[in-house]
Amino acid sequence: MSAPPPALSLLSRPLALIGRQGTRAVAASVFVGLALPGLAALAKPFLLACIFALLSLSFLRTDATGMRARHRTSVLVAALIWIMGILPAAFGVLVSRLYPPQDNGLMLALVMQAAAPPIMSTPAFAALLGIDATVSLSVMVLSMLVTPLTAPVVVGAFTDGALALDGMALAVRLAVVLVGTGVVGFGLRWWLGPPRIARMRDTLDGVNVILLLILALGLMDGVTARFMADPWLVLGMAGLTFLISAGAMLSTLVLFRWAGRGQNLMLGFAAGHRNISLMIAATGALLPDSTWLYIAVAQFPIYLLPFLLRPLARRLAPPAPGP
Repeated sequence: MSAPPPALSLLSRPLALIGRQGTRAVAASVFVGLALPGLAALAKPFLLACIFALLSLSFLRTDATGMRARHRTSVLVAALIWIMGILPAAFGVLVSRLYPPQDNGLMLALVMQAAAPPIMSTPAFAALLGIDATVSLSVMVLSMLVTPLTAPVVVGAFTDGALALDGMALAVRLAVVLVGTGVVGFGLRWWLGPPRIARMRDTLDGVNVILLLILALGLMDGVTARFMADPWLVLGMAGLTFLISAGAMLSTLVLFRWAGRGQNLMLGFAAGHRNISLMIAATGALLPDSTWLYIAVAQFPIYLLPFLLRPLARRLAPPAPGP
């Protein structure tokens, strides 16, 4: 069996220390981005690389054979229908009633949020909460696979043609991401071996935290200036993102309480936190400033809720088994 990379061996102790403080460090990262806008600007060019690395690490830590369990198959099918079908339709109807199609960029952001798959870092947050990330990763991957089919329908139905998605272009982008990260992640898993990966759990958590920190910094670029110019707008949007996330999480938590081992908590996290950036990349269009601002402030519940949910995660699920 191959030895771990020398650089990772040298950094394993500090990374493990960071990993054991994972949810606290992640929660603090968004405030670091707000307090140090210059640092946020420096981190922005690394956003895509961080997303790729986070997803690769999720594949690295996933036992592919565990995805085929019968109980998990029923959970995945039900979760996919709920997260990518029923919930977006219900949310789209609500948004279209509150914000008519001719309204501003906030309406566009809300509809794109409804149509988007779960964020790619969902499995990373599951690992930080001590919950087996296999179901989280599977739901995220399956959701990304159906997004080219469902997203154009949702966006077209609830924006009255104000925004269009190219399903084929979206499918190609998602395929590149999934194939690339899957090859890297499963290749590293084969190279290191499951026993060694299990022993590296805290170290890998630390790597996740660092990547999530860089991701949060990059997404906070420009938010501080907007807050100084119009604090009530930023606070109002932030409150709206928390309300939407909490509503989707709570409904999913109750509906999937039969999933077991805290998986209902992570399915709720996936349902409430969507990859809006992916939708924007797929549009190929220039969007209003309010759309971009909403995407940035939507990071607050994503980064803060895992810290707040840690006590609940400990009650709902025993410690996750090693990969």
